[in-house]
Amino acid sequence: MDILTLIVGVVLAWFGGEWFVRGSVNLATWARWPAAVVGATVAAFGTSSPELMVGINAAVEKVPQLSFGDVMGSNVVNVGLVLGIALCTARMEVARGVVRRDLIVVLSLPVLLAALLWDGLFSRFDAAILLLIFAGWLVQMVRSARAFSAVQKAVPVAEGPEENLHKSLGHTLIGLLLLFAASYLVVRGGKGIALALGWSEFVVGAVVVAIATSTPELATTLVARMRGHDDVSLGNILGSNIFNGAFIVGVVAMIRPFHMQIQEVLPSLIMGSATALLLLPTRSRLLGRRRGWILLSLYVVYVGWTLLHPGAAPAHAAALPATGA
Repeated sequence: MDILTLIVGVVLAWFGGEWFVRGSVNLATWARWPAAVVGATVAAFGTSSPELMVGINAAVEKVPQLSFGDVMGSNVVNVGLVLGIALCTARMEVARGVVRRDLIVVLSLPVLLAALLWDGLFSRFDAAILLLIFAGWLVQMVRSARAFSAVQKAVPVAEGPEENLHKSLGHTLIGLLLLFAASYLVVRGGKGIALALGWSEFVVGAVVVAIATSTPELATTLVARMRGHDDVSLGNILGSNIFNGAFIVGVVAMIRPFHMQIQEVLPSLIMGSATALLLLPTRSRLLGRRRGWILLSLYVVYVGWTLLHPGAAPAHAAALPATGA
C-alpha cells in the first residue's frame, strides 16, 4: 500500500509541476518579473511546502530532528539529484544575478548551520539569525523584481491581459494544489517504507523523506527544462534550498529548540557544500552534462555515507521544552 501511495504521489507531482510552471511563467510575463525571480520565490515556496509542513508537524510532535534531517537531505537532493538529472539532459546557462544573489547564500548556509550547531544546541536565538538572513534575501529578491519591472514598463502586455491573468492564476493554483496533494502522498508512502526498514529518525528524514518532499522540485524543474525555462529551473532549486535552510529550520527551531551533535549532520553539511560549489559557473556561465553526472555521483555517495555514518545511527537526544531559549 505504501508503494502504491508513493507512485500516485509521484504522478500527481508531475502533473502539478506542469501546471505550476505554465502558470508561474505566464504570471512572470504579465507582471514583468524575471523568470529567475519567479522560480526562486513563487516556485520555490510552493515546491518547498512539503518540507514546511513536515517541519511544523515534526516540531509539534516533538521530533524536530526529523525535520532537520529532511531539510538537510532535501538540499542535497535538490542539487545533487534534481539538478544533476536536469543537467544530464542538456546544459544550462547561469544568469549573473543568480551567482551574486542566490548562489552565495546557498554556499554560505551549510557553513552557518555548522557554526550554529557547534555547541550541540539549536536555540531560538539561532533560529532568529536564520530568519533574519531569509528576510534579507527575500527583500533583495523583491528589489530585483521591481528593478526588472521598471525596465520593462515600455514593453506592451500581451492581448487579453485580464483573461490571461485569470488563466495563469488558475494554472498556478491548480498546480500548487496538485503539488501539495502529491507531497502528502509521497511523504506518507515514503515514511511508511522507511519505518518498515527500521531506520532512525534522522536517516528517515535525510534520505527517504528528503526524496519524498523533493518530488515537487524534481517535477517542476524537469517540466521547466522541457519548456525551455532554465531560469525557473535553477531559481526554483536555489530558492528552495534557501527557503529550506534558512526559513524552515528557523521556524522549526523557533517552535521547538533542539539538541543535535554536529557529527550527526556532518555528511549532509559537507555534501551540501560540495554540490553547491559545483554550481559555480565558468566564464561561459554554462553548466554542462559532465557536472550533472558528477552531481549524481555525489548524491549516491551522500546516501551511502548517511546510511553508514555511525553518528546518524543512534537515537537522537530529546528536544528541549518549547519554553526553552
